Order: sequence, then C-alpha cells, then structure tokens
Amino acid sequence: MLKLTKRDLAVALTAAAITGGVFARTPAAPGIIGASTYAWDAMQPHKTSVGETRQVLKGPTATLEELEVHITTLNAGQSSHPPHHHPNEELVLIDKGNVETLSNGNWVRLGPGSVILNGSESWHSLRNVGDGPTQYFVVNWRTPATDAIAAKNPPETAPAHP
Repeated sequence: MLKLTKRDLAVALTAAAITGGVFARTPAAPGIIGASTYAWDAMQPHKTSVGETRQVLKGPTATLEELEVHITTLNAGQSSHPPHHHPNEELVLIDKGNVETLSNGNWVRLGPGSVILNGSESWHSLRNVGDGPTQYFVVNWRTPATDAIAAKNPPETAPAHP
C-alpha cells in the first residue's frame, strides 16, 4: 500500500497547480461560432482615416468556413475603399445616413434601412453622400465554393467612378 506524506501531497498539489496554469494560458484552437450575442458597448471602435469600424465576429460556424461581421461608421464625403471585388458574397445593411454604392455596374443612392448584396466577384464600393456620418453593418461569409471561384478569377482593373 502506497502511503503519502504531507511533503508528497504538497509536491503533487504544486505540480498540479503549475500544470493547470500552463494549460489555462495555452490559447484554445479556434472554435465554431454558435448562438451568441454581441453588446454594442463591448465592441471597441477602431479609428480609421475615413471614420471607424467595430469588429463583431469572425470565424467558422457550423455551416460556413467563415462568417465575418463588422460595423463601419463613414464620415461625410468619404469612401470605404476604391471599387474592388472578391469571391465571397457580402451583405451591407444601411443603418444611418445616405450612401452611393456601385452595384451591377451602376452607382445607386440608398438611405437608412436599405440593403446591398455584393455578389461574388461583383465590383462594388460605397461612399457617404450625406452631410453627417453614415453607419452600416457588413456581413461576409465564405464557403467551400468561395476558394474555387477565387482560383478562376484573376484580379482586374476597377471601373471608374463617373
């Protein structure tokens, strides 16, 4: 029969505490994003040269390779970026302000409550055409088809803004 002394017990508990501390500090592998909530006050704003952005979430879900959501506040007269395209599809939900967006080769003006779907490989851009800041939510997703589309479509030159 094994008999433990107080010293043996102290050494074992110390070793367990150190091991537990190492594992507690080891970052977990990225997990699947499931049912969750995101409070506005918990999302830290990051200033940009044209306004600010708040990252909501980014990672795999049960059905998507990646789901990414962010919120952009764009200053008056500013563009989020020059016209570009990418293989993933993207929803833009206009919350506040007035924008002009490149969609299907046309520049379209939209206001609060409007929704933009930027299709796979479609040229798009967005600029604030109002007097104050505009705010919009962006939802991007990636599936196995996204990488296949990317491999077939080399970069091109962006269309000019009229």
